[in-house]
Amino acid sequence: MTLLILGLVLWTLAHYFKRLMPAQRAAMGDKGKGLVAAAIALSLLLMIFGYRWAEFIPVWSPPSFFTHINNLLMLGAFFLFGMSATTGRLRGKMRHPQLAAVKVWALAHLLVNGDLASLILFGGMLAWAVGSVILINRAGPWDRPEPGDAKKDKLLVIITLVTFTITALIHLALGVSPFGG
Repeated sequence: MTLLILGLVLWTLAHYFKRLMPAQRAAMGDKGKGLVAAAIALSLLLMIFGYRWAEFIPVWSPPSFFTHINNLLMLGAFFLFGMSATTGRLRGKMRHPQLAAVKVWALAHLLVNGDLASLILFGGMLAWAVGSVILINRAGPWDRPEPGDAKKDKLLVIITLVTFTITALIHLALGVSPFGG
């Protein structure tokens, strides 16, 4: 559990560094980008291995039908994440689509995982995403981009379905069935 918690703490600190200590981050120049990127990469490794190696400590038993809710939420999470890169009509409808996607992803996984490591990982990422939105919103106003071509939104739907399918296949390859059973 220690690696998992260290990974979450490092992830949070690396992402909040620019917002909480802008002068120190600016003083680091371009070198700082590399250090922050390295910290984020290390935090991901710590979270992945910390989660995989954590002892299974049951906290609650989610009902099986939550799996279906999880899958619907995950489709939404992929769609929201993709909105951040779209140049379609949906561009500018939401200020923080990637962070909203992380929140939906975390909530979806909290619904179907009742062990302590999952509560720490997904609850921690949910708390990080909420905190990030608050920090970014306090930093200043948002310049809403103009909407683009509706054809790009259709492409976003296709990309959402493809990435969801690939992610489900990766989960199956790792021995975790995203469809229950």
